Parts: sequence; structure tokens; C-alpha cells
Amino acid sequence: MRDSEEFARWEQRFRVSEYVFGKEPNAFLKSSEPLLPAKGKALAIADGEGRNGVWLAERGLDVVSLEFSPAAQNKAIALARERGVTVAFEQADVHAWQYPEATFDVVADIFTQFSSPAQRAMKWRGVRKTLKPGGLLILQGYTPKQLQYGTGGPKAVEQLYTRGMLEEAFRGFRDVTIIEEEVEMHEGAAHSGMSAVINLTAWK
Repeated sequence: MRDSEEFARWEQRFRVSEYVFGKEPNAFLKSSEPLLPAKGKALAIADGEGRNGVWLAERGLDVVSLEFSPAAQNKAIALARERGVTVAFEQADVHAWQYPEATFDVVADIFTQFSSPAQRAMKWRGVRKTLKPGGLLILQGYTPKQLQYGTGGPKAVEQLYTRGMLEEAFRGFRDVTIIEEEVEMHEGAAHSGMSAVINLTAWK
């Protein structure tokens, strides 16, 4: 029942004509451009309306955009067409998707904070599995302090990220950089205003 309610909630959210999170890529992802390989395969997890997956494709990467909302994915397909890039769109639940082993050079996991702790562990196991050795992970999420701002993200503290959580989940990765900061976000109507975020880049 919970899954069907969640599906209906996101479908309703994305069914509007405007792009809920805007058409521009996530600011932290964009700031990570110097770290991207010149070519290779990228996975955009829970890519929504496609802003991040399309941007990665514009950087010359071979992108798989993973999203479970058909309404969101229809807008992502339109955005890719508008930008003149090719993206492989997969409609699937990020928790149940069969992450192919050692396949991607880059994984972007940006604000995918709808998971329960058990689902999050499944998703991140998939991320570890699907990154190639030497592959780059780019991750951003809200911290518990975000509950004070209320400018986006989940309302349940167990869905928010801490430094310790990320260090544990990606133990063994190299050159791990984790930065907690408070920033003014302007990413569509859904992410707007002062926000408490945590950013991670790391290589498998």
C-alpha cells in the first residue's frame, strides 16, 4: 500500500506542465564537472524530469536515466529532445532495479531521499556494485538541519543524511570528499531557499 501511495504522490507532483525542479542541472552536480571523465557511461538515479541525466549527456557521456514516475519521465524525454541529446530512459524503482555489475563510470545520486533506511541500504549496495573500479560517485542530499528550513526534502529525519552515514555506506572508496554546508538553492519550486545539504564525491 505504501508503494502505491508513494507512486501516486509523485505522479501527481510531476503531472503539472512546469518542471518541478527546473530544467537546469543540480548546482553541486554542475560544480563537479571537472571531475567527470571525457567519455564513458553514467547513471542518473531517480532522475525525475531529466535535468541531471540530460546535462550529463550534454557532457558527452552515455547516460542511463532511472526513474519510476512515468509523468516525470515523459518530461525528461521531452527535455532530452529539446536539448538534442540521446539518453537511455529506464522506468523502474531504484530499490528493485537490477544494478549491472561494474558498468558505470559515473553515478549521480542527487536528492533521492524518499527511501526508508532499509531501502536506502539496498540502493547504495546497488551503487557500489554498478560503479566500475575507479568510477566516480557524485551525491547530494539534505541533512537533519534541513528540517529547520523546510525548503524541500523529506520531513522524516531517518530519510536525511549525515556524514557518518555516508562514511559508512561508502567505506573503502578513495579520495572521499564530504562537505556539509548551508546554501541558497534555486532548483525549481520544489527546492527553493536556504537549505542544509551534504555533498559527497568519491571514487570506487
